[in-house]
Amino acid sequence: MIFLSILQAVGLFLVTNIDDIIVLSLFFARGAGQPGTTTRILLGQYLGFAGILGAAVLVALGAGAFLPPEVIPYFGLIPLGLGLWAAWQAWRNRDEDDDDEGKIEGKKVAVWAVAGVTFANGGDNIGVYVPVFLSVGPAAVVAYCVVFLALVAVLVVVAKFIATRRPIAEILERWEHILFPLVLIGLGIFILVSGGAFGLR
Repeated sequence: MIFLSILQAVGLFLVTNIDDIIVLSLFFARGAGQPGTTTRILLGQYLGFAGILGAAVLVALGAGAFLPPEVIPYFGLIPLGLGLWAAWQAWRNRDEDDDDEGKIEGKKVAVWAVAGVTFANGGDNIGVYVPVFLSVGPAAVVAYCVVFLALVAVLVVVAKFIATRRPIAEILERWEHILFPLVLIGLGIFILVSGGAFGLR
């Protein structure tokens, strides 16, 4: 039974988190060459995902008032705000980027930024995890959480692997200052619209 729960947990994690690889790869591209980038991204991903798991477990236990479903879409404001800020920074430093073309130094990636984007992008995860947690016993919920937390590290390793492959790394290095804000802004808008925030749906 536990083995079956582990297999189901792996499948559920892959389905609900595969999109994080793109965002994490862009974080790695953004922090290229900066010491401690991998540690900060890993820590941020764990903090954000722990928030997702905590919220899902609390809602499954009946603490719906803690995180009403109608609040979840507004998490889209986090990546939207970060994306707009990154776009402003890129526009403000556009002349420096032109002067330094061919030798782009990465920026320091903040743990809170990774955690915030991870948590905001996890609204659909919460929506999927809650009914699953409600349909299984406590031991299975614990197994799911342990597997999910183990796979977070795998997700970060895969994203780093992708971001450091030469052809991909060259593309990301060249276009990261455009792709990073675009992906975050797009993600934020998608979360807001798909969840019906501000009556957008």
